Amino acid sequence: MTSPVRVFLLDDHEIVRRGIADLLEQEDGITVVGEAGVAAGTADAILASGATVAVLDGRLPDGSGIDVCRDVKSERPDLGCLILTSYDDDEAVLAAVLAGADGYLLKEVRATGLVDAIRRVSAGESLLDPALTESVMARVTAAPAPSPLDALTPRETEILSLIAEGLSNREIGGRLFLAEKTVKNYVSGILSKLGMQRRTQAAVLAAEWMPKGDGR
Repeated sequence: MTSPVRVFLLDDHEIVRRGIADLLEQEDGITVVGEAGVAAGTADAILASGATVAVLDGRLPDGSGIDVCRDVKSERPDLGCLILTSYDDDEAVLAAVLAGADGYLLKEVRATGLVDAIRRVSAGESLLDPALTESVMARVTAAPAPSPLDALTPRETEILSLIAEGLSNREIGGRLFLAEKTVKNYVSGILSKLGMQRRTQAAVLAAEWMPKGDGR
């Protein structure tokens, strides 16, 4: 005899939880073993319930079902996680894929579609389009490394570019119509933000990270 599908529901709207629970309890071979309305403590509750599938709301008052998914999957990779949400955006899908979710459904899904998705995930299937997963992973691996110069203001970046050209504080002041003391203060701030002690170090970093011909 096939073991029943044990479902845990996470949604901050009680009426939504009750509606889904009532729907599932009418299905043969599916039983609801727990419910929650907030993210806090839900991962532990899911693990303690012996659930085989967790249906998780994407956005909650105190967090996200995606975070709960990540926590659950770190302990029970075999437990199926469906993200059920009202929001369909690339960032949310990306986060769901990276958290190990087995499916991502909009709340517009028909009742039969949700039941089918729960059964398929319980059987070990992934409902995520392989092309979507591949696209998401490609975005992650191709993401450029953040520039260490991102912490600088536009004016600091402009001064750093002139340091990289080999200009002295006085020459930079003349170029930008600033007092030499003001330039010195800017340089000190730049070195502090970059975690450096000498302007030559900053010049080398600028040469590496600034686009050639950067006129800022």
